[in-house]
Amino acid sequence: MLPQKQGEETMMSSLNETVEREEREDEKVGGSHSSLRSFLWHGGSVYDAWFSCASNQVAQVLLTLPYSFAQLGMLSGIIFQVFYGIMGSWTAYLISILYIEYRSRKEKENVSFKNHVIQWFEVLEGLLGPYWKAIGLAFNCTFLLFGSVIQLIACASNIYYINDHLDKRTWTYIFGACCATTVFVPSFHNYRIWSFLGLGMTTYTAWYLTIAAIVHGQVENVTHTGPKKMVLYFTGATNILYTFGGHAVTVEIMHAMWKPQKFKYIYLYATLFVFTLTLPSAIAVYWAFGDQLLDHSNAFSLLPRSGWRDTGVILMLIHQFITFGFACTPLYFVWEKVIGMHDTKSICLRALARLPVVIPIWFLAIIFPFFGPINSAVGALLVTFTVYIIPASAHMLTYRSASARQNAAEKLPFFVPSWTLMYVINAFVVVWVLVVGFGFGGWASMTNFIKQVDTFGLFAKCYQCPPHKTAASNQTLHH
Repeated sequence: MLPQKQGEETMMSSLNETVEREEREDEKVGGSHSSLRSFLWHGGSVYDAWFSCASNQVAQVLLTLPYSFAQLGMLSGIIFQVFYGIMGSWTAYLISILYIEYRSRKEKENVSFKNHVIQWFEVLEGLLGPYWKAIGLAFNCTFLLFGSVIQLIACASNIYYINDHLDKRTWTYIFGACCATTVFVPSFHNYRIWSFLGLGMTTYTAWYLTIAAIVHGQVENVTHTGPKKMVLYFTGATNILYTFGGHAVTVEIMHAMWKPQKFKYIYLYATLFVFTLTLPSAIAVYWAFGDQLLDHSNAFSLLPRSGWRDTGVILMLIHQFITFGFACTPLYFVWEKVIGMHDTKSICLRALARLPVVIPIWFLAIIFPFFGPINSAVGALLVTFTVYIIPASAHMLTYRSASARQNAAEKLPFFVPSWTLMYVINAFVVVWVLVVGFGFGGWASMTNFIKQVDTFGLFAKCYQCPPHKTAASNQTLHH
């Protein structure tokens, strides 16, 4: 066993040296005069990764969790948040292990990643072959596409609560143009200051929601009927599944780290912090407004207009712009690789090449402006596979042979004493998410989504706007 252990240490040492050498070369290119720019722009530490994970996890979902609590009831809402938060941290851990396994194997073959960002579908291809690459690519890209769509819808939904002179569809046009500027951000190295600011913004908004709801108190004749219908119950549960499913960018965040093998527990620490934002705000808003939330998927819509609320709306708008960049950047990488532009060093050329990615996102946000229901539909049909089923299945298949287990780049975690238990946990994740998340959740989410399309129609001008505003907007159009 000693030679094997020494081999593992040599492999990881080689990986560290390669990454550090590449980082030193990057620093030399920039020169000493760019130290401030490097501090704000070029992040790859454990803290950068933590900020990226925590900031990416909580975006507009923060505003829809009270809506999910109204669908689920208070107790189920809390239980599902904790349960899916832990499950999400587990599958993020699995992804990090598979990344290290893939990269260490490639390092032994003297492959350099100097100008190449490793992505999840490449990890799957390297470990399990081309069919897994195709599956990973299809689910990941579709998830990220709709994740970006959701950010645009959320931008329009939020700004409407400050300025309702324009309808939500017009605001979507405007923010689509604003979010297109993310094509100029080269990679996740360059999100250091944005991740830090983004988490500060969501922290403010979460505690504003909590305090404002408590100060407002319960509305007259408030009711908390909890789960009334199976459709609503599983729609709410799937929205929470989506909340803790920010793994579509996990590999890219890891690759941006100076020492990616330190990522293993970062997602768990990020999730524990996220609980301090999501649980108090969802509990307080649901306590105050109860069943009214069933018709108000955005929590801002029920709180009275004030300077505090407007500040929260503006901060969330900025954060959603950042999250749009997070979701779109892996899509940019994939597109660059397809058209052969991934190695290009010119930021302007790459930005120009990336623009075609933004157009379909913009278009889809205008077609399906359903803020809460689209979260649940994406959670049930895409997050289930991308974030939970594929990583757990890939881990089981990668280490199915005795030799793969013996030569694994990373040992089992301290709380899992045997490979048998590891397989049991992974099998549970696959079965649970397949049955509850994809099965029941898919049925409920699509039923709810189709209902919204039937009620509001595609290209809805102002989804869930007050009736008099919608009527006034239509009247203006006719004139």
